[in-house]
Amino acid sequence: MFFDEFSRRSFLTRSGTLLGTAALAGSPFPRSALFAADPQTANSPYPICVFVKFLQSLAFDELADVIAGMQVSGIEATVRNGGQILPADVEEQLPKLVEALQKRNLEVTILTSNVSRVDQPFTEKVLKTAAALGIKQYRMDYYKYDLGKPVLQQLKNLKPVVKELAALNRELGIQGIYQNHAGATLVGAGIWDMQQLLEEIPKEEIGLAYDIRHAAIEGGTTWETTWNLAQPHLASVFVKDARWNGRTIQDGALGMKEGVAVPKFFKMLRESEFRGPISLHVEYLPKDPPPVQIAAIRENLATLRLLLSEKLSKSRPGFQEVF
Repeated sequence: MFFDEFSRRSFLTRSGTLLGTAALAGSPFPRSALFAADPQTANSPYPICVFVKFLQSLAFDELADVIAGMQVSGIEATVRNGGQILPADVEEQLPKLVEALQKRNLEVTILTSNVSRVDQPFTEKVLKTAAALGIKQYRMDYYKYDLGKPVLQQLKNLKPVVKELAALNRELGIQGIYQNHAGATLVGAGIWDMQQLLEEIPKEEIGLAYDIRHAAIEGGTTWETTWNLAQPHLASVFVKDARWNGRTIQDGALGMKEGVAVPKFFKMLRESEFRGPISLHVEYLPKDPPPVQIAAIRENLATLRLLLSEKLSKSRPGFQEVF
């Protein structure tokens, strides 16, 4: 059970937050409001998982209960510094998380890590533990450029680092995935550089996690080109939305007016051969407690299912037209 009656009332009294439009402070927190299956979120051809960055304060069983009501394949778990599980504790704690999820027919679909090279302190411990538990993908940490030095030479220097990690992945039977993330110093922000790093590496060892939010923010209209470039290496898709507010970036709900995760992307996704994991990221409420995060995840999941099924709701205010 997510919260017993006492802890539920205590939590709501402390938080005084809203779940959707319902005032929660001092009122019941019905299980059905959180966990009832939404018919719009079922029957996807893709394994959909939920990034649990802002639910990692929950105990494993509580988290598993929450996710079980969302009709997804599992979670993108955080096994990293500041995560739900610390790398040093992975051998003890990750099996417990996996067990809690398996009891609800869920899995760790993707494990988010600090791993970016073989010679880090916890690389082998984290990857061996994950592989032994049947986890198929882990998200790598980011490589960074020193903009005071030539970029191409830095890419050349990174190639043996990436190849060595790919070899370890092959040995253990686990796939690393590298997410494109917007940022001037982040390798992979423009996709072309990761394509160069991965051109001689089998996708089964290291692939790309294509993030439409970061691709469109970083590349503007060229996300269609980078989507094409990513195809031979595509291992997973990350979904979240944002829009430009002047010169600043404003994160928000999937499908919002002027959002960069346009319906055309999901049309191209449906028409592609990709049928791997899709990870939903809801990161625009970073200071809000779990009940608000859960409500936002459910709303974004419903929108994602609509986009993946072409059933775009014209009744949703601000929902974008396909273009």
